[in-house]
This record gives sequence, structure tokens and C-alpha cells, in this order.
Amino acid sequence: MRDFAHLLDRLSLTASRNAKLVLVRDYLAVTPDPERGYALAAMTGDLVFRAAKPAMIREAVAQRVDARLFALSYDFVGDLAETAALVWPARPGANAPPTLASVVEELEGADRKTAAARMETWLDALDADGRWALLKLITGGLRVGLSVRLARQAVLMLAVPEAGPVVLGDLEELWHGLAPPYTDLFAWLEGRGPRPAPDPAGRFRPAMLAHALDEETELEAITPDLFAAEWKWDGVRVQAVREQGQARLYTRTGEDISAAFPDLMGALAFDGVIDGELVVRRGEVLGSFSDLQQRLNRKTATAALMAAHPAAIRAYDLLAEGGDDLRPLTFRERRARLEAFVAAHTGTRLDLSPLQPFDDPAHLAALRADPPEGDARLAEGLMLKRWDSPYLAGRPKGPWFKWKRAPFLVDAVMLYAQRGHGRRSGLYSDFTFGVWREGALTPVGKAYSGFTDAELKLLDRYVRENTVETFGPVRRVRAEPDHGVVLEIAFEGLQRSPRHRSGLAMRFPRIHRLRPDKPPREADDIAVLERLLSGGGLPG
Repeated sequence: MRDFAHLLDRLSLTASRNAKLVLVRDYLAVTPDPERGYALAAMTGDLVFRAAKPAMIREAVAQRVDARLFALSYDFVGDLAETAALVWPARPGANAPPTLASVVEELEGADRKTAAARMETWLDALDADGRWALLKLITGGLRVGLSVRLARQAVLMLAVPEAGPVVLGDLEELWHGLAPPYTDLFAWLEGRGPRPAPDPAGRFRPAMLAHALDEETELEAITPDLFAAEWKWDGVRVQAVREQGQARLYTRTGEDISAAFPDLMGALAFDGVIDGELVVRRGEVLGSFSDLQQRLNRKTATAALMAAHPAAIRAYDLLAEGGDDLRPLTFRERRARLEAFVAAHTGTRLDLSPLQPFDDPAHLAALRADPPEGDARLAEGLMLKRWDSPYLAGRPKGPWFKWKRAPFLVDAVMLYAQRGHGRRSGLYSDFTFGVWREGALTPVGKAYSGFTDAELKLLDRYVRENTVETFGPVRRVRAEPDHGVVLEIAFEGLQRSPRHRSGLAMRFPRIHRLRPDKPPREADDIAVLERLLSGGGLPG
């Protein structure tokens, strides 16, 4: 457990992608089975302990630490696991420090009462770093700047020549046939065993991703004889699989979300693998991303929720049909197969993402700037795909481009701030902002990205020096016509939302830049957002 804690600590303090790869590779290379396999599962999010909940940590700390001290500490640190690890009263020598494998194996079969008792025993035996790693493991929120894909790339670095040529796509396609602690995977990569779980039914196929189009250098090459254009729908990219009795719905990173969409899974009847966009559709009417958000991040869905927000798939591509792998075919060939495939499907939960004809790059630019009436008005932009491109895992340069619509911009005023998490736990980095309405500022969104480290320090200093009121971890700051911070906010879209005081909800808001040249009285009015919502656009 201590070696795992040391790895997490170093990862959290390392910014370089390559340095993180080396850290994980070196840990996996020297750590024995099953310890390294469980560490890998923790880093890839494949460990779930149903009996272990954050509330269990709070209850345990409440028995050992003064409530006021913990509240003050939590307010400052901003992270439950880190706070608990630091304030937990140590009992050196109370118990033998546990291994990571023993923790995982005991938690997997424990009920809530047993899990809570074992957690306290382990916390007593570990130092602060070990306690932090244990609690992060239990809550499932490592937040050490390591993506699932990067962790899997580190695993590939263990491969010896005897394993044969192995690429990341091979590993990602195998992943859903594997289970922690992955002893068969390590044996294969280290030349001690065969390739595991060859081509399991219902498996995830690694997604093909697009590069952002550089308008200055790449747009002129986008011609209709070489490229197809289709709208980039504002939903969630998914892969729907039905083969050999197995039915799965995956996100583009391979997370299985089938259980959250039983209405969709029950309505799909085909033998194949579809790459598409998860959306909400009521009859012929395509819903907004705000509608889809009602279904996301839920483990289950009620009958009322499914009836109000019916899920559907808008199909982009066909990766397999009737046992045939179509990925080596060209996009033109796959598209023809997809059109016939969707046309043969009955029901309203699957439709085809239509291609958008265009004459030349100038015509394409005009379409992107002013989409035609109908569903296209809800699109994020355009996808551009070479007619001759096979379906390749990852993000190959050249075959596919995404050309998103320019973000909307609005000048708003900082109203509230809250500390961040992980490396930002000591800084105010989550900012609620507002615009003017009838002479007062009303909140319209929250942003926690888009600024540089230097700008974050400036914003943090302003919060600390200009707090006028506190609400638990939230601080209200000075925001007056002639005193405050003006933020230029970029966002992708806007929807009505009764959950927000302004009645509006922004899509992907982030801080585009700070506006020290502008006093708060010159920030935008709610009427600007209302014009955008009604289709009038934002003034330049």
C-alpha cells in the first residue's frame, strides 16, 4: 500500500505526460502480482466497492476528531480524502500496514459495517500518504492527472518481443474481456502466456477520433470529392454493440453505461456495432444537450425519467455487421452499409446522421456559420471525413477533422468563489459569474477552467482580499458597478433551465480571458443572452 501511495503522490506532483508514463511503467515492472494489477485497476477506474461510500469516511472521522476542527480543515483543504488523511490521529504500531491487494480483496466482499471497521483498522496502521491513498481508492477519485488511456499506454511499455506486435488499440479492444488483477494480461505482455480473451462478444472497439481543423492551412483541401461532411451533434459519443446475445452501450472511452439506458437497449434490434451520438428524441424532435443531461451520470433511470427524456442514437458509422469487421473498409463503403443497416431497423430509437452536401470550402464555411433550419441548428459544428479512410483506433492525423462552431462570448462579473480539488485545493478556482438584470447582478453560470496559473493566482488573491460573506466553503466577493472582476466567458450554447435563478443554463462555460480594462458596470445584460436564445445571436 505504501508503494502505491508513493506512486500516487509522485503522479499528482508530476506535470509531464512522459514522466507520468515512466512512473507507472516502473511501478508495474517491479511490483508483483496481484498488487500491480489492482493498482492498474484503480488507476483505470475499474475498481468499484459498493459497500464503501464517502459518508463512511465522514462517520469514522467524526468519532476521532473534533467536528469544528474537521469542518475548518475541510474548508481549507477542499478534499474529503485528503482532509481525513491529514487529521486522522495516528496510532503507530497499532496494526500491520495492509497491502493494496488485501484491501481490495476484503472490500470486494464486505458489507457496509465490515468495510467501515476494516477501513478504520487500515487508517490506524498507515501514515498520512498511505491514508490518503486508501481513502482515494475507496472513493474512486484518484485525481492524479493520469488518464485511462495513459495508464494503458504504460502497460504496453512492458511488452517484450515474444508478445508480438502490440498496439494500444489491441489492448483497448481486449480490455472488456479482462478483469483485475490482470495476471493473464501481464503474462502475455511479458512473454509468459498467450494473448488473453481473444475477441470476446460484446466488446468495445476503440473509437476513431478527429483533429480540430486548422482553417488557415487545412480548409482549402476539404473538397467534396475527397471529404464527406456531416453535422457534429450535441450529445454524447457512444458505441452500441449487439452480438452473440451480448448487448452493450459504451462511451467513447469504453465505459459501459448500458444499465443507465434500459429503454434504449431494449429498443435496439440488430446484429452489429454502431458508432453514433447518444441524444434525446421525442418522436421527430431532437432534444438539446440540456435534455440529455437529465439522463447522464445516473446508474439507473426511473420510468418517469425515461418517458420524459427518451434516449436514442443518431448513427455515424457501422463497425461490424453480422460478425463481419467493417473497420478496414473505406468510409464510403461503410456509409453505404450503414444506410442500409439503419433503414432496415424498426422503431424510433435509431436514425441516421445525414450527410451535408457542399460545393467547396467557402460553401462549407457558410454552412458552419449559419446552419440550415431544423436539427442542424442544434449541432456543435461539422465533422469532415475522407471518403477513403478506414476506421482507425485513436486520433490519426488527416482522415477526420472536426470543425466546431466558434464559441459565444459574453462579459460577466465574478460573484462567488470556491476552492478547487487536488492540486487546486489551496486556491479559489471555481467561479460563479453573473450579468446585469434590472440594475442587479444575477448568476448565469460557473467556470473553473480557461485561465493560466498566473491568472489563477490573481483571481485567488482577489477573492481573499474582497470576500464580503461566506456560506460554508463558498465566498461571496465584492461585485459592484465600479469594483469587481470582469470575466470574458466562452460557451457553446444556451438553454432554458428552471433550476437556475436566471432561468438559463450555459453549455461548457469557461473563462476565455480576464478583462481588467472593463469596469463591472460595462459587463453584459441578461438581454444579450435572451437574444442569443431567441436566435438573434450575440452582438459583436
